Amino acid sequence: MNKNLQLTFLFLIGILGYANSQDKVTIPIPTQAQLNWQNAELVAVFHYDLHVFDGEAYNQAKNRITPIPDYNIFNPTNLDTDQWVKAAKDAGFKIAILTATHETGFALYQSEVNPYSLKAVKWQEGKGDIVRDFVNSCHKYGVQPGIYIGIRWNSFFGVHDFMVQGDNEFAQNRQAHYNKMCEEMVRELCSNYGDLAIVWFDGGAHGPEKGGPDVLSVFEKYQPNGIFYHNTQRADIRWGGSESGTVPYPSWGTYPFPYSHATNQEVVFKDDFQLLKEGDPNGTYFMPAMSDAPLRGYNGGHEWFWEPDDEKHIFPLENLMNIYYNSVGHNSTLIMGLTPNAEGLLPQPDVQRLREWGDEIKSRFSSPLAETSGIGQELTIKLNKKTMINQIALQEDIVVGERVRKFVLEGKTNNGWQYIFEGTVIGHKFIHKFDTLEVDAVRVKISESKGEPQIKNFKIYHVED
Repeated sequence: MNKNLQLTFLFLIGILGYANSQDKVTIPIPTQAQLNWQNAELVAVFHYDLHVFDGEAYNQAKNRITPIPDYNIFNPTNLDTDQWVKAAKDAGFKIAILTATHETGFALYQSEVNPYSLKAVKWQEGKGDIVRDFVNSCHKYGVQPGIYIGIRWNSFFGVHDFMVQGDNEFAQNRQAHYNKMCEEMVRELCSNYGDLAIVWFDGGAHGPEKGGPDVLSVFEKYQPNGIFYHNTQRADIRWGGSESGTVPYPSWGTYPFPYSHATNQEVVFKDDFQLLKEGDPNGTYFMPAMSDAPLRGYNGGHEWFWEPDDEKHIFPLENLMNIYYNSVGHNSTLIMGLTPNAEGLLPQPDVQRLREWGDEIKSRFSSPLAETSGIGQELTIKLNKKTMINQIALQEDIVVGERVRKFVLEGKTNNGWQYIFEGTVIGHKFIHKFDTLEVDAVRVKISESKGEPQIKNFKIYHVED
């Protein structure tokens, strides 16, 4: 082989070797449950508990330490979980979660191990099971059900921040009893209601290593295909660092720890939860951020539970759309808190706003002007004529992980290619709004990636103000 041919051969071998090494880069990839979670984009969480019926404003600090005097105030005379779930479905929510227990400790189902449950009340002669009703409603409307289990606080049993207070033998025995009850409640909820999209332990769940119940092993036995959120051993998603319903840009779907914030607090809590909000592009665990906020979170309100005469705190449509752009549009799944009232219905103003919101999302994003997809460092959408655009949505195929590290969006105008935006993470979805531009082509150029970029969707829109 002559020298020139040898150099050419070695060059080609090098190129192929580089390409292969790029494809073999280790990138965290999501489980099917995590894919389902990010594909859902919108998740409803329905908060319901005894204090909905007391006619008073919800006081979290008080409710965590004060037992409800009379649990028979629980009396939703027109309970209709179909109505709840349909309202969420109409807004485009694909997962719905119910608070099976919250900070009072009262359980909204027929528990064999927790006497402080629907078995104890006069309502429906002690035979009601709202968890069952809720899951059935989810199945009816094609929404994936999830369950929220609050064991960190229990005012009825005197548990605060996971623990029975005191260090004597009585407290130790009560702690052991509470831990066992929690494990059995998790077993009931994970084994009696079919497949669950998520089991959410609010505020976390201390494991045995910290004196708490072993809930993870129960979850893994009965719900191996769901999202576990969360304890010091495992978190499949992470809190987005605020209850504003938004995350900043960038917000990566990867994270450096297998749990979100129960330990390593000096790192996680630094700089106003920056790590929770932004994630870590070099993180070795796939753990996307969730954004959460109550629908009644406007104008000084922040109501996770229904309160009388509180409609003024329902977010206006404009605010909900801003939340959407800064959650779903920033690679995060949005959890919206919904508040059934003492009658057992989602209030009509809330239902109406949800319907308006769903209609607005569909109006803006159901019919792109043009779209494409593909593999590689550059994708171009060519248009047949000059077209006005002002929004772009990008999605990676995150089945193979978040690969893009740096990209630029450009539009071709009469003056040539014009810069629109330069970014980092795309992930499940990135949406960018900009001043209206007249173009006959749009392109995304990816200058840095781990492995070969795989763009699932590249869509352009013109949205009327």
